[in-house]
Amino acid sequence: MNKKGILRGLVILLILAFDLWLDRISKIYVRNHFRFGEDFFPFKNFDHFLITRTENTGAFLSLGDSLANPWRFILLTLVPAAVLLFGLVYVLIKTNLHKLNALGIILVLAGGIGNLYDRWVYNSVTDFMFIKFKWAQTGVFNVADMSIMAGVGILLIHSFLNDRKPKDKKQADGEEKVGM
Repeated sequence: MNKKGILRGLVILLILAFDLWLDRISKIYVRNHFRFGEDFFPFKNFDHFLITRTENTGAFLSLGDSLANPWRFILLTLVPAAVLLFGLVYVLIKTNLHKLNALGIILVLAGGIGNLYDRWVYNSVTDFMFIKFKWAQTGVFNVADMSIMAGVGILLIHSFLNDRKPKDKKQADGEEKVGM
């Protein structure tokens, strides 16, 4: 492996570690300073964002929280762990990924790892942020969830912008490629 590849791998791992650190610090703080269901409005005169500690025993929006073992363990721990491991190996090995795609994947992985860690250690995921307007509201979420959403957003935006670019001169001129 060359110096560029090593540097790329280190940058990937640093971004991953920093994202995981933010998630761990925020969840530890909430666990140590908030009781279940206690509402705290951190911004004066803005009651649309609140901190409220909950423990999610399922996946996204509590999906699967009523599953019995071994299905619960398989679907909420084993399968996500395998997917996250595959994703990490993929982003480290696939050196020709566009930087935005690599960043998006790293953010999704960091969020997934953060929530999976909670599920392994605490048998639930600590969620604590909630946004509510008259016309829309979120479920209760955490930093790992924000990381996943940011990563997916980056991947979607990059894909959309990339699809809008002409593939080559012939396609740009409206000619159709012939052949397989």
